[in-house]
Amino acid sequence: MTGDAEEDGEYAVPPGVGAIVVGTFPLSSGEWIPAHSHTHHQLAWTRRGVLSIAVDDTYWILPPTRALWLPAGVVHRTGATRDAVMRSLYLEPARCGLDWPEPTAVGVDGLLAHMIAYLSREDLADDVRLRGEAVVLDLLRPVPTLPIDVPNPIDERVRAVADALLADPADSRSLDAHARAIGVSRRTLTRLFVQDTGMSFDRWRTHMRLRAALPLLAEGRSVSQAAHAVGYATPSAFLAAFRRVVGTSPKRYLDGAGW
Repeated sequence: MTGDAEEDGEYAVPPGVGAIVVGTFPLSSGEWIPAHSHTHHQLAWTRRGVLSIAVDDTYWILPPTRALWLPAGVVHRTGATRDAVMRSLYLEPARCGLDWPEPTAVGVDGLLAHMIAYLSREDLADDVRLRGEAVVLDLLRPVPTLPIDVPNPIDERVRAVADALLADPADSRSLDAHARAIGVSRRTLTRLFVQDTGMSFDRWRTHMRLRAALPLLAEGRSVSQAAHAVGYATPSAFLAAFRRVVGTSPKRYLDGAGW
């Protein structure tokens, strides 16, 4: 099963011999598949590049060492931070034996990557394919990774500030400067940020910067390069913020290692 970006709405998966159908989708850098859901559970993975998957305001960054389980019916958007080839496993809910109810990060080692590629072949005999599917299901293991939440503001004043920061995560202007730029007081902007996002301005900006740094790190940039690109003066300050928010180092986060 190959194709371009999936259509908006609910995506029906063609039937397969067993419980798993594999889809292959090239994605260009910056391309996003519009919001959609699937009739099947999905395991989204890229063999190269870095994927981003958004469910509401929650984003997962997926290098080749990580995939994301998406339960059937969950509406999501999928994008690439650089050219990628997404391999998606679509698992028929009634036949796959797994029923994780929430989006779940899954570690991808060399064996699982090989088996995903193996099941994408169209020349496998039915009994061989079924044995391969059983191996894949045995290899799916959650990794203890929390996504970094960056709620999208609704209030147009807060959105103006958020859009400026998203366009330039290294923007170092203070809360006072942003308040002046949108024509409100510091106190008003402070209240609006908490009311609209559930976070203070400083916390929201920290989460936004950490999320912006993850694709850079996943693509091979150094911690120093990523830290400076998103507005941290030193790598140590960036690492301290990452550990404080996420609970582990960026390397262990991206590698899916234990905490």
